[in-house]
Amino acid sequence: MTVNVPVPPTTTDLLGGHAGREWHGSRRPVGPRPERGASPRAGERVRELTRRQIEDRLGELGDLYAETSGGGPWAWNQARGAFLRRLVADVRRPGFELLIAESTALTGCAYGFPVRGDGPWWEGLDGHLPGSLLRLAASGRLFVVSRILVPPRVRRQNQDRAWNLARRLQRRLLTDHGAALGVTLVGSSDHRTVEALRSWGWRYAEGDTPWAYPHGTFRVLTLGT
Repeated sequence: MTVNVPVPPTTTDLLGGHAGREWHGSRRPVGPRPERGASPRAGERVRELTRRQIEDRLGELGDLYAETSGGGPWAWNQARGAFLRRLVADVRRPGFELLIAESTALTGCAYGFPVRGDGPWWEGLDGHLPGSLLRLAASGRLFVVSRILVPPRVRRQNQDRAWNLARRLQRRLLTDHGAALGVTLVGSSDHRTVEALRSWGWRYAEGDTPWAYPHGTFRVLTLGT
């Protein structure tokens, strides 16, 4: 899976900068405190799209991908086309579900499909799963989260809060299908995606001790319900 991670921000962006802050007789800036408690962003509506609705909104979904992927116009066009081709193929999978988040505009998207022991596997997933997950797949309670598209703020702010948009989307996918566990593959070199997923509760299937990290092409991450 790819969690879209834009072009890295400048050092000022990483540190929060000083724009909009006040200085009250000291050298330390006074600015907005981190959000805690109820989030105003929890008002974003999360809902499922039917297959026909997905077809009707492919352009919007492609734009969302481009907006959250970073890079220049050429990269956007290339990546956007590949994303839409993959999405059109995934929509045909049994049990496929795509969720969108929207307020006045489309703000996020996540999709995936259940994995069953008697069906085709996702990108050779069976070659990477430990035996315990293969048994879970055979019971029909393993769900592949194929992609999560969210704005940069969702990756940088309040990742541990239940109302974090990525957490809301991934949890809804699993509960809608009665899955016991979510699973995804991430390229071993895609450290930023792994970092984002782990901030939303995902864990390595092989265990989180340093010597247990996989050294192959993919890392397998899982998410409990």
